Amino acid sequence: MANAARSTQALVCIRNLTFLRGQRKIFDDISLAIERGKITAIMGPSGTGKTTLLKLIGGQLAPNQGSVFVDDQNVHQLKNRELYTLRKRIGMLFQSGALLTDMNVFDNVAFPLREHTHLPESMIRSLVLMKLNAVGLRGARELMPNELSGGMARRVALARAIALDPMMILYDEPFTGQDPISMGVLVHLIKSLNATLGLTSVIVSHDVQETAAIADYIYVLSEGKIVGQGTPQQLADSDSPWVSQFIKGEADGPVPYHYPANDYLDDLLCVRRYP
Repeated sequence: MANAARSTQALVCIRNLTFLRGQRKIFDDISLAIERGKITAIMGPSGTGKTTLLKLIGGQLAPNQGSVFVDDQNVHQLKNRELYTLRKRIGMLFQSGALLTDMNVFDNVAFPLREHTHLPESMIRSLVLMKLNAVGLRGARELMPNELSGGMARRVALARAIALDPMMILYDEPFTGQDPISMGVLVHLIKSLNATLGLTSVIVSHDVQETAAIADYIYVLSEGKIVGQGTPQQLADSDSPWVSQFIKGEADGPVPYHYPANDYLDDLLCVRRYP
């Protein structure tokens, strides 16, 4: 799978991807495949470009080299209309939830249906109530976003993400800032919705325990490379120091605790070093 050859099993196929921000290389010739119907996790320390990878999949950013195929379409060669059509088939759960603050829960979930379809309001009402019922919040449809807890807001955002019956959902740090109960609810929802709706899910996260509990396959990123990949059990048994440090949450290792600096004693004594 590391070579990520396009196949009927891969909904997303990334090949030899390089992406730079200025002079900084975020991704350095990486390849990966995301299988249809599976939950795939993209993990790694903060600042490794996990969210950037989602933007590359969605066509918000373009690679410097390499290709990103989604459902056998080369994302960055699509015309605007073709790209927008593809995006309608991809749901997105933003880290903040990104609910529209001047709309109630019902209208937030109805928004993509009203924007992208010509369905009558009676059918939109039925669909919205179905989506809200799927996340356990049908009774909260008249509440405003500022009346929701963090966990409820994330669930409303998930209902909106599945409003158009997408083929794939991208989750950007879905567990961040959630209490244990809300986190447990989200873990259950992601797994159950993926199975019930026949979705393909991509989870960007650094929450190891929650993500490993539901992921079918995990890629671990660090310093622009894929430093580990496999099932949760394979990564738990990995002897890679990169993977081990991340999975176990160790403070020091290949990702150093100290930012590069001059000798500590020299700094304290104000000793200058000249080339």
